[in-house]
Amino acid sequence: MFFKSFFDENLAQMSYMVGCQKTGEALIIDPARDLTPYFETAEKEGFTITKAAETHIHADFLSGARELANSGEVTLFLSNEGEEDWKYQYINELDHQLLKDKDHFYVGKVRLDVMHTPGHTPESISFVLTDEGGGSSVPMGIFTGDFVFVGDVGRPDLLEKAAGAAGTASTGAKQMFQSIEKFKELPDYVQVWPGHGAGSACGKSLGAVPVTTVGYEKENNWALQHDREDSFSEELLSGQPEPPKYFAMMKKLNKEGPALLDDTEVKSISISKVDEYSNDQTIIIDTRDAEAFSNGHLEGTINIPFNKSFANWAGWIAEYDEQIVLIAKTEEVSEVKKALQSIGLDQIIGYISATEVESQSGLETYPSITPKELEAKYRDHEDYIVVDVRNQTEWDEGHMEDVQHIMLGKLKDSLNEIPSDKTPIVHCHSGSRSAIAASVLQAYGYKDVINLEGGYSAWSEIKQPVQS
Repeated sequence: MFFKSFFDENLAQMSYMVGCQKTGEALIIDPARDLTPYFETAEKEGFTITKAAETHIHADFLSGARELANSGEVTLFLSNEGEEDWKYQYINELDHQLLKDKDHFYVGKVRLDVMHTPGHTPESISFVLTDEGGGSSVPMGIFTGDFVFVGDVGRPDLLEKAAGAAGTASTGAKQMFQSIEKFKELPDYVQVWPGHGAGSACGKSLGAVPVTTVGYEKENNWALQHDREDSFSEELLSGQPEPPKYFAMMKKLNKEGPALLDDTEVKSISISKVDEYSNDQTIIIDTRDAEAFSNGHLEGTINIPFNKSFANWAGWIAEYDEQIVLIAKTEEVSEVKKALQSIGLDQIIGYISATEVESQSGLETYPSITPKELEAKYRDHEDYIVVDVRNQTEWDEGHMEDVQHIMLGKLKDSLNEIPSDKTPIVHCHSGSRSAIAASVLQAYGYKDVINLEGGYSAWSEIKQPVQS
């Protein structure tokens, strides 16, 4: 048997290839939209990808299942559990097999048994792998998707918070408790291959280790220590991070069928033409680092630095009916495009070279101040307002007194909460998110915005925070 995991660090998403070396067939589990790594591996190892399977309808990234099925003779293996609202709607045009609890299928001589594990979503299933071709009659591991992670379990509140399915959070928590009881019955030696690692918003305390075992999780995972459904549900639902705005769209697109990828190169746009794209139907995203942006940028542009958090914040801030113009290094444009496409932001109509922007004069800027300057000059001044853009859990753990709290992802839709006659001073924990916030505020009319250097972390070293 052949086994390989793939990790998308931008989305903290895991996918897997399982191959049968006796037959040359390979299966992809929870494929990402960019299929290049799978085909490169298959070619290198001498496999033909014949099957793809999904643990559930994903809400945090755009699935590559349809793309993979469309690319060749690939059969999709998809859940047929859950209510009608959570069934795949695009599969009639493709070769597929729908799965229920206790079904099984093979890739070559490798067997996968289906376990219905609702909780994160009603249709969630897990795949228990047994290498029969290698002579084994006992399971080697389980692909859990967003069911069990290293140190955590999938959150059950996404359908309610992100997709508007009222009442599903409490129902999902109860289902998760029952699913965990089934999980505990697996042998301790069974390996656990989860759908996400640390950094994903699909749980609240995911571990960074990519693999674990059933026995280890039974000993160490907080969720497996509960023996009462009510106390488990209460802890599971408390303290979950805000689901990114784009999650609702991902669930919709993955259910209805993602569009097939457009592989054309992003065209270059001269900076002299930028005014043609300054309209309500277009967002201009500057992917340079925060320092470069603050030192000089085009008016009306949003700064989302191209790093591991890029796709997440782009999904919060960009609208799916907007066209996107990028400001980026020419050599990074294709990777930026892949990151946006991974969450279905496909309307990329061109890019302006970062070098060309930096050669311009008269660019817009914004200043940063230190925590000491904040306390000495601005905190008690009626012309200024401090805006904390951290998450709710961070705010609850401690915050400045008499400040406005608006989580970064919600800032664009909450501008009416910031008085137009005051200059906003924005801060996050260390300064990265507040730099994005400063660009959003400046783009929407708060031209004198100020960023707090070092953020709350630096401020708390000189002041005592307020505990909620």
